[in-house]
Amino acid sequence: MIAVIGASGRSGTALCRALAAEGMPFIPVVRDAARWTLPGTPRVADLRDPIGLKRALQGAERIASGAHARWTPAILAAAPPEARLVLMGSTRRFSRWPDDHGNGVRAGEAALLAANRPGVMLHPTMIYGAEGEDNVQRLAALIRRLPVAPLPGGGRALVQPIHQSDVTRALVAALRHPWRRAETLVIAGPEALPYRDFLLAVAAAAGLRAPPILPVPGALLRALAPLTRILPGLPRIGADEVRRLLEDKAFDIGPMRRTLGITPISLAEGLSYTFSA
Repeated sequence: MIAVIGASGRSGTALCRALAAEGMPFIPVVRDAARWTLPGTPRVADLRDPIGLKRALQGAERIASGAHARWTPAILAAAPPEARLVLMGSTRRFSRWPDDHGNGVRAGEAALLAANRPGVMLHPTMIYGAEGEDNVQRLAALIRRLPVAPLPGGGRALVQPIHQSDVTRALVAALRHPWRRAETLVIAGPEALPYRDFLLAVAAAAGLRAPPILPVPGALLRALAPLTRILPGLPRIGADEVRRLLEDKAFDIGPMRRTLGITPISLAEGLSYTFSA
């Protein structure tokens, strides 16, 4: 039996739909039963409640978690000893700019590797195309409202976004894989490209005009980022987000292909799905 922690979240819901379509029995584990909208009766547990979580995972042979990686110690403590684990991390753990999110992922990864329980922590790059996600939608909203696209360093830093459908396929493949020890694996789109090209691809997919790129010093954009909280019609952008736009996020997906058998879809195909939905 497969237990899916965070089954009512974005990746969790997509995974549950895929498991149902594949005929793979699963038990959804949610914090709030009212948020569960798919067929079946969920088990209710809070990750902060060790006893309740252990009860919810009872009998699980495989456990998939869409919860933040910082909860890895709680999941390890509550999981049946024989259960294989498939946990969600983030490539934020590789960032040169530490923050709570990335530090939590690093701590969760360290806990999994130290326990050496059979399983894997998948580290996705930026996920787009999920139901309710707003990465590319926020970007399209900015393109729609601004006459130019002010990008730190002219948008030369590399990004490698992955479509939600590929994240889901990776999770299903990881649940099927016979892990013998604790491992980590990056999952990403097929190729890295400069952020400016990503922005232009989003504009094209959303049916918007291609905005002129305005190179702006990163320090200036970080200083101006708080204004997005008070200016009407603009999505909020944090100074930390601006800083991360200055570092390359490019990864080798050879291990993903070899281990999981996943070849990710192209950015053009993924954006077409996203904006036609």
